Amino acid sequence: MAFTLTMPEVGETVTEGTIEKWLKQPGEHVDKYEPIVEINTDKVNVELPCPVTGTLREILAPEGATVLVGGELAVIEEVAGETPAEVAPPVPSAGEAPAPRQPAAPPAGREADAAGEPRRATPRVRRLAAEMGVDLVQVTGSGAGGRIIEDDVRAAAGRKAAAAPQAPARSAPAAAPGGEEQAVPLTAVRRTIAQRMAASAFTAPHAWLVVEADVTGLVALRQAQKEAFRGRHGVDLTYLPFAAHAVARSLLDHPYLNASWAEDKIILKKRVHLGIAAATERGLVVPVVKDADRLSVTALAAAIADLGERARTNRLTLEDVRGGTFTLDNTGAFGSIVSMPIINLGQAAIISLEAITKQPRVVPDNAIAVRSVVNLCLSFDHRILDGHQAGAFLADVKKRLEDFGPASGLD
Repeated sequence: MAFTLTMPEVGETVTEGTIEKWLKQPGEHVDKYEPIVEINTDKVNVELPCPVTGTLREILAPEGATVLVGGELAVIEEVAGETPAEVAPPVPSAGEAPAPRQPAAPPAGREADAAGEPRRATPRVRRLAAEMGVDLVQVTGSGAGGRIIEDDVRAAAGRKAAAAPQAPARSAPAAAPGGEEQAVPLTAVRRTIAQRMAASAFTAPHAWLVVEADVTGLVALRQAQKEAFRGRHGVDLTYLPFAAHAVARSLLDHPYLNASWAEDKIILKKRVHLGIAAATERGLVVPVVKDADRLSVTALAAAIADLGERARTNRLTLEDVRGGTFTLDNTGAFGSIVSMPIINLGQAAIISLEAITKQPRVVPDNAIAVRSVVNLCLSFDHRILDGHQAGAFLADVKKRLEDFGPASGLD
């Protein structure tokens, strides 16, 4: 019996994936749940497990091809009598509508309305296009049947803004023969990062705030605990899990930071799935710690270490990268003291933990002392949030970090 493998749903903002590498070739046996193909989607390479046991009969999407969600990837001659396992779609947060399921094989043409004209976009998408000054005639749809979706409009707006005439500038001289310049082809990961960051930057009106936290007590706590912690748990105790703990707990009291924009409404996410930005040789990826608000500092340290290691070794799964509701970036790891991160597409805000530095500060009784201080930088979508909401959230994160001291527990 033939089974058709299709591109799975990864999240409400992801409509396609690129075939990076087939791990099996036609004629080869594949076991149920065994990785069969490597796919690039949502800024990360993931291995797709095979839902059935059988023989790979035909590859329908070659390496390098971009396939819509629901599009056909391969045909597998499965073992008789076996029930295929589903590649689980993303589980929506409470109160959040599930992502629409695409047909298995989207038709090539465009749907037509009763008048015979191409029905390429919903009224909501057309309204968004009008607001952003995008001509839908110039947009190629990535939805089922060539339908234009909201991400297509946002991406087109980003390209339009990037191509807008700039102030007159002196033309750069042509590169001399022999190679003063080198053209580096875009990888699938780099192209995806570029598209999503441009779409976010040119559609979400970014606003920015920064506060300074005195984390002298936290530094003392980590210094006292780090050696014993490594011995007990096998991972390093960094400052990142403390920041993740403070951010996740603060999001519970500030739901508009844990939200997304949906044109005619704001969707508040009931669960805190914290994305942790991780730099790899392939580019930036954002694996997700699910239900981060329910985890202790110790549990967060273990989860972050595991996701970071698998990100660096290209072993993340689809489940590891989908469903994020808020993002934490550890720019301080590079020595940065102030940054303005771009919001992850589909989220309301992103916070960066900067480098902890020694600074002279005024302490009680007007004395001067050397303290350990850190900047917390927040970029937020001004469509969803105003400054007072963002400032209140930052104040809570700051307080939680400053409350850590030598006697604080980690579990």
